[in-house]
Amino acid sequence: MSLKATITDAGMRAMNTLHRGVLAATGGRLGSRLGTMDVVELHTIGRSSGRRRTTMLTTPISDAEKLVLVASKGGSDSHPAWYLNLRSNPEVEVTVSGETRKMRARTASPEEKDELWPRIVGAYPGYARYQRKTGRDIPVVICEPRDAD
Repeated sequence: MSLKATITDAGMRAMNTLHRGVLAATGGRLGSRLGTMDVVELHTIGRSSGRRRTTMLTTPISDAEKLVLVASKGGSDSHPAWYLNLRSNPEVEVTVSGETRKMRARTASPEEKDELWPRIVGAYPGYARYQRKTGRDIPVVICEPRDAD
């Protein structure tokens, strides 16, 4: 891993820890939205460790049937760890406004991404900048409710 990637990853971990702390300290009154987007806690299982991992993300599109995540990593040339984890184990949990839902995550097809992308960029134009910044195709993830376990 390059020094730049190591610094980027460390910065993102620090921001996640700080954000979780703000949410906990304020009972969710601060930090539950970023602009027009809900902030979510994505709970995955580490692909190597097998341990539960939690990442703070935003969702540009969410409703009762689906929640959309963007694996942008700020336009980095590598996928975020949370995305690699859910590719290995798509059974995830997502916490929004204090409510945790069991979901199944999948990468949107190219056709689905084409349909969703204008809405995603409409919610946060920075996603378009991130896509221009990197040579990789930034994955769009669709999380849908799991059947009752």
